[in-house]
Amino acid sequence: MEAFRESHLDAMAAGARRAAQGDPFANPALSTALAISRKLDDGEASHDDLAQVLQALAQAAFRDRAQRLARGVGHDGHAGHDAALALLANRAARPDPEDSPVRFAVFQASCERPRAAAVFTAHPTFSLPRETANALARAATGGPLPDPLLLRPAGPTLVEEFEQAAAAIANGRDALDRLGAAFLGTARAIWADRWTQLVPRPVILASWVGYDTDGRTDIGWHDTLRLRLRMKQLQLARLARQLDALPPDCTAALRRRAEAAVQAVQAQIAACPPSGTPRPEAAQAFAQALVGQREAALTTLDPLLELFPGAIAAAPDDQARLALCVARAGLVAHGLSLAHTHVRLNSAQLHNAVRLRFPALGTGPEDPSRRRALFAAINATLDEARAEPVDTGGLIAEPASAARLMMTVAQIAKHVDASQPVRFLVAETESGYTLLAALLLARLCGAEDHVEISPLFETAEALEQRGERVVEEALRSPHWRAHLKRIGRLCLQFGYSDSGRYIGQVAATHLIERLKLRIIELLARHNMHDLEVVLFDTHGEGLGRGGHPDGLAARLDYLDPPAVRAAFAAQGIRVRQETSFQGGDGYLLFGTPALAHAAVARIAEHAFAPLPSGSPDPVYAEGGFATDLFSGARAAFHGLVEDAGYAALLGAFGASLLDRTGSRPAARQSDSGGPPTIRHPRELRAIPNNAVLQQLGFLANLMHGLGHGALQDPDTFAELLRRSPRFANALAFARAGLALSDADVLRGYIASLDPVTWLDRAAQTRRPGRPKALMAVAEALGTLGLADPARAVFRRLKADDLALRAAWPDAAPRMSDRLFALHALRLCLIHRIWLLAVSVPDFSPRHGVTREGLVQRLLRLDVPGAVDVLEQVFPAEDPPGAALDFAEPPAARHGGYGRERDEILRPLREMFGLVREISAVVSLECGAFG
Repeated sequence: MEAFRESHLDAMAAGARRAAQGDPFANPALSTALAISRKLDDGEASHDDLAQVLQALAQAAFRDRAQRLARGVGHDGHAGHDAALALLANRAARPDPEDSPVRFAVFQASCERPRAAAVFTAHPTFSLPRETANALARAATGGPLPDPLLLRPAGPTLVEEFEQAAAAIANGRDALDRLGAAFLGTARAIWADRWTQLVPRPVILASWVGYDTDGRTDIGWHDTLRLRLRMKQLQLARLARQLDALPPDCTAALRRRAEAAVQAVQAQIAACPPSGTPRPEAAQAFAQALVGQREAALTTLDPLLELFPGAIAAAPDDQARLALCVARAGLVAHGLSLAHTHVRLNSAQLHNAVRLRFPALGTGPEDPSRRRALFAAINATLDEARAEPVDTGGLIAEPASAARLMMTVAQIAKHVDASQPVRFLVAETESGYTLLAALLLARLCGAEDHVEISPLFETAEALEQRGERVVEEALRSPHWRAHLKRIGRLCLQFGYSDSGRYIGQVAATHLIERLKLRIIELLARHNMHDLEVVLFDTHGEGLGRGGHPDGLAARLDYLDPPAVRAAFAAQGIRVRQETSFQGGDGYLLFGTPALAHAAVARIAEHAFAPLPSGSPDPVYAEGGFATDLFSGARAAFHGLVEDAGYAALLGAFGASLLDRTGSRPAARQSDSGGPPTIRHPRELRAIPNNAVLQQLGFLANLMHGLGHGALQDPDTFAELLRRSPRFANALAFARAGLALSDADVLRGYIASLDPVTWLDRAAQTRRPGRPKALMAVAEALGTLGLADPARAVFRRLKADDLALRAAWPDAAPRMSDRLFALHALRLCLIHRIWLLAVSVPDFSPRHGVTREGLVQRLLRLDVPGAVDVLEQVFPAEDPPGAALDFAEPPAARHGGYGRERDEILRPLREMFGLVREISAVVSLECGAFG
């Protein structure tokens, strides 16, 4: 008999979809799932067959994902990217090819100011094993496909996250060297007597991996210092390698100083306490190494930079001089680190730290009746605040996490690197008081001139109402204005994690753009035009962290649209656009030297893109329809989020489909064991929220709420899509959502939760013993009580989906047959897991665990946890001492529960393993995780 193959599955899925056309009562996803299940029952397919089918589907999805990655980053080989960088540099020197070059000072200013930054951040999006992710990056640039393909990830440790980020950053730094060489080469051709004065750094890199303590308790102050020292070591080792490649006669002094610094930093790292609570004696030894080796390890660039002019003058030729100038540029751009440093925490941590130090300030800005008094009090406190000593012993003793983090920043500035400021990011900022609280801690720690304090705006309230007020409240303080003047820039951070989760992706896009435009007006009112403004977009989009369906160039235009760039330029405000590359998905764009080269080329092209000219984008000229569309989508999505059925849908078993892809759990754990009950989307973190929607085959966060507004005026909707680049760029997410969504798939998952579905199956089956099992599943699902709310929310989602597809008939894509088949295969496996769940024999309660409770856990797909318990309840091994002689004829030994192990427990683990592997392939199909 021919084995079950992927071609059979594809044919079954495609046939079920065709048969369902014109039949409003058909459910092709369930029909396909049932057909697969019957093949398993009849012996025409096995779990091994399904594993082979899945591997073939994964290989195809992997191949397509690699091709999309290459297209998205614009990869066409190093020569093409070098030509693109050279063209940028030539345009900066000679904007009009017919005119003379600009003055050297103008060219120098254009390339020595960082215009853009790529920020590497660690979020739980490591949805592939590291070796598979590396193979995916290599495949995107022509490498072979791995066989077999490892799919299921293991949540990385902090050190593993750091290592992956550092590898991506190293590739990025190599690409930045090529960018610097392009500007230096142009300068050499035009200004032969001055080009070696140039220190080009238009694009820089930054990282918060190991420094982000928002929502994390596993990163101690010593972990942050150790990893920051590692970044310093990597930078110095990079410089040493660059110097080793040059003639020793011109680089000897530089090499000796760099090598001495490397050895000193290595000694400091070796002395750093391991993760966990540090022993005071270990912390003391670390402090002595940190202070004692400080001069040798360097804390500023001056001892190195003062040696470069002599080395450049002694270089034997222009090629050596160019290499030295490139090395110097990378050093000046990033200081004593492979990348700039961002730390992060949330506003509540800041408020608690300030309250602990200054009880008179009260609990924080939550009470609006105390607003004026509170601002007056903290400004008065800032009047009196003076820097206090900070030492390692103080870090051990400090109970407040925010104060401890600011003290860590102070230690970095004193003992590690004072050449570059540390970005101090504050999540959930909803009051200007929070920024003044951060400034107060910085002043107390003596770090005020070494931090860039930046609020994060991502909640609906912050984007619609509070963001502008936060900045204005802070600007009323003379201390904040003076701080900004000293630092020279205002840093702002925008995110889509919470906004996309609560108001929808497209509506969030609209609100973030409006807030940026209001910030321009605010700075004009306060006469702060001389400040540089840093706009750091940390993403959180539902198509991957920072993903865009049309590639990196489109993503940069999406985050930094031409109209916003033009508005800042009209006010004479300099802007640095920063964008994050988050976790496993983001690092892929820097996963090989060739990909990193392409990514840096796209970032640089955007950074030097000319301002728009001619007529404004129609979305602004005809803003009424777009504003109404986005406002309507925002209201509709808010209604969806508050619908109890939406929480039921997300929490039914969706999070159990996901392997651990980072260091934080998907949701809070329940006290009684097993998956938690999700009563509101806020109880599920943003990434798993998005990932669950991907796994259920319906990306509501990308498209829900647009249908009704689009159908009100489909002609205007179509016209804007055709004529407005900005509108089409934003709606690309909805288009991609439609391609990855199918109401029939979602209905299959929801119908699976409905006891009536199982009773209907019981009425139709002719397989002996099956009706009883099907009826048992129906009874158990009835106890869960998820069917009614899930069906109700399905009606809401389906209605808007139909409206959007009706308004977008020519462009609305549908889910591929391959992705549809994956969902159908998983439905089959879930159904069979549930049938095995109700076959678990009864047993006496143990430690509060009952059979009914375990069945519920299995229905929620907490298979590993439930099977672990069942293996204790039904041990399969022989009892202890079974082979011993007890001096008389032995009683019968009945052994363990071998049948339960072979017929229930082992199949449960096998099938659930396939369920999780399907989730990994679905992520490949979607192009990202969450």
